[in-house]
Amino acid sequence: MGDGTVNVQDSLVSTIEITVRSTEIDVNGHVNNAKYLEYLEWGREDWYEQRGFTYEVLRDAGYITVLVHIGVDYRREAFQNDRLRIQTHLSAVGNSSITMRQIIDNQSGGRVVDAEAVIVTIDPVTRKPVPVPDSIRRLLASS
Repeated sequence: MGDGTVNVQDSLVSTIEITVRSTEIDVNGHVNNAKYLEYLEWGREDWYEQRGFTYEVLRDAGYITVLVHIGVDYRREAFQNDRLRIQTHLSAVGNSSITMRQIIDNQSGGRVVDAEAVIVTIDPVTRKPVPVPDSIRRLLASS
């Protein structure tokens, strides 16, 4: 992932910025590792919302998404009042799953986290996997 930016088509990327708050700091004086999972979730939610895939839209279309796997590499500490940039991009589409790559950089451009999330599309009633909708599949196909 290199220099702190995700080098893919803009239609596949979402970027949000946050400020680390005191309640996110652990006894070691840095952001608690579990908080990064929350930051990454915020990034994925923004990715969906920027493309009009709100929870209600997905549910009404007959599917919802659930996280089934996340791999996180912690590269450096983040501290209170750091400005973090969370980038999320769609990197792969399977039959009933999508893969998103995510990075978190600090205000100096230093890599804090690399992550990969696998999300499965499921029927909201049966809770069984369903094919990834064409509206999401087309995003990757157009890149």
